[in-house]
Amino acid sequence: MSKSIAIDGPAGAGKSTIAKKVSANLGFIYLDTGAMYRAVALKAISSGMDTKSQADLAKLIKDIDISISHENNIQKIFLDGIDVSESIRTPEVSSGASAVAVFREVRLKMVDLQRKIASDRDVVMDGRDIGSYVLPNADLKIFLTAAADERARRRFEELMQKGQKVSFDEVKSDMAARDSNDSSRSFAPLVRTSDAIEVDSTSMTIDEVVDRIMYFYNNYCCSN
Repeated sequence: MSKSIAIDGPAGAGKSTIAKKVSANLGFIYLDTGAMYRAVALKAISSGMDTKSQADLAKLIKDIDISISHENNIQKIFLDGIDVSESIRTPEVSSGASAVAVFREVRLKMVDLQRKIASDRDVVMDGRDIGSYVLPNADLKIFLTAAADERARRRFEELMQKGQKVSFDEVKSDMAARDSNDSSRSFAPLVRTSDAIEVDSTSMTIDEVVDRIMYFYNNYCCSN
């Protein structure tokens, strides 16, 4: 039977970085679910659609083709057959992803794909609603968080390294808006489930967070 680890938490908490390292340690597939919502947002923006229009997105989601491949534990995401792994990482698409993720039609389509991937492969999956909705029976659930200023600093530095011209205040404001969207949406909001272990990464290094999760996996979960 396949095993699964769900890592949820707000934007900038380090979910993707941590999930990649944990999956590599365990030999699991890493699935960045946020990239899938970013792909939907990218298509909406490229098509001139309003990312906050349920009517527009309901039409778009019917014909969208999103697929994922893994090479050496590196995820690549394809939108209508085109590799968009890099182009989905702009601030505009980040904001759009949070907007489109509010709508039930979009989430149902993405969740169906996520569950299919996890049904026959060992996975580490990160997102906003993995432990609460996508994989409610995950073997291990982690809620990864950090102080708001620290999360904004991490995202700002990440974007600067990629050559994107943004200000810290813009990143912090966008992150606050995403936090509000993710936590207040009516369908599958960001929430810490009662069986999730909270890890506050504010003052921790990446390796320390990974070690903490590996400890929980080996001692409380499913190492045998």
